[in-house]
Amino acid sequence: MRLPSLPTVRLIAHAHCDLPCGVYDPAQAHIEAESVKAIMEKYQGNDDPTFRARALVIKEQRAELVKHHLWVLWTDYFKPNHLEAHPGLHDLFWRATKQAGAAGGKGSVDPAEGQKLLDLIDEIAAIFWTTKKAA
Repeated sequence: MRLPSLPTVRLIAHAHCDLPCGVYDPAQAHIEAESVKAIMEKYQGNDDPTFRARALVIKEQRAELVKHHLWVLWTDYFKPNHLEAHPGLHDLFWRATKQAGAAGGKGSVDPAEGQKLLDLIDEIAAIFWTTKKAA
């Protein structure tokens, strides 16, 4: 016995991004980067090896979240027209994700490296908000 075929519904939707743009915000990366820097400062101020070991684990987790939030912005929010308007955007994201990784956030305990990460995220945020105003 054959089942009756159901009608096929075809719906094509077009959108600037995968969800309404209000879900994207560089503040998420910034908050995690603030944690990275704060942990670096606490690490520097404490000689207890157990505390330091735990601080390193947490710092690396937070740095990985920074990279995640930056990648989401880069891959899901920013589009070719943004790159045209801000030609240094690709390099800025590359430097920021490197700074969150082994070059800084994950590979250092120097709060100055944490500050560099925050500064790069602030540059991305400035461009992000410029694009939001233009949308």
